[in-house]
Amino acid sequence: MLVYASWRSTTILRPEPAIDDLRARIEKIEGRRRRARSVLPFGIAELDSRLPGGGLALGALHEIAGGGNGAIDGAAAALFAGGVAARTRGKVLWCITRPDLFAPALAQAGLKPDRVIYVEAGDDKTILACMEEGIRHGGLGAVVGEVARLTMTASRRLQLAAEEAHTIGIALRRWRRQTEAADFGQPTAAMTRWRISVLPSAPLPVPGVGRHRWLVELIRARAGDSADFELEACDGTGRLAVPADLADRQGAAQGRQRSAAG
Repeated sequence: MLVYASWRSTTILRPEPAIDDLRARIEKIEGRRRRARSVLPFGIAELDSRLPGGGLALGALHEIAGGGNGAIDGAAAALFAGGVAARTRGKVLWCITRPDLFAPALAQAGLKPDRVIYVEAGDDKTILACMEEGIRHGGLGAVVGEVARLTMTASRRLQLAAEEAHTIGIALRRWRRQTEAADFGQPTAAMTRWRISVLPSAPLPVPGVGRHRWLVELIRARAGDSADFELEACDGTGRLAVPADLADRQGAAQGRQRSAAG
């Protein structure tokens, strides 16, 4: 409804306060939707195509865990999280329960030490509280928290905070005992859920170790598809890569398919 007021033959159109309030609410909702569409692509077409919007949603919570090979796969999961955080802008808050994170390894995955702010806490409850505060700050590139358990309630709070602040949150699932890993199968509000396992490196023509390889499993993606990929580990810019030998085989297979179709 509009109210008209006349003054010296000039008609002034004034919206009622209720209209102003409605417009503000609509703009706020549209702003959230626009921010929700912002993504961080991996730069690998086959992987990005499985994710809504073509990449990791920035204003969202994501879960990452290692596979079944204990500390080795757990380290790969941490480097995967570090690579994601490295490709964001701004400082990264990393909440830990044990002071055993190896900063030089994160630097090799693209996350330089001068970008990371570490917070050490004694239990999951405190870690989750620190994560939420860090996400709500709104001025960080990413917030990573190492937790063993993640309930639906806790994950929902983090997801809502990430949506509001447009900050990516990463719940890095880390267990002191293997029996705790069963909690990873419980439902959470995270936008995506990943599992990272170490694979043998590619053989080199000379003695040495080639670039690390991972089995990257996208277990869950809201409004997306699950899939698994054999990829080379994060490089110094935080980016994954398709192994050259696999790319050659895929290219040859696609060429044969085109020839058959022709």
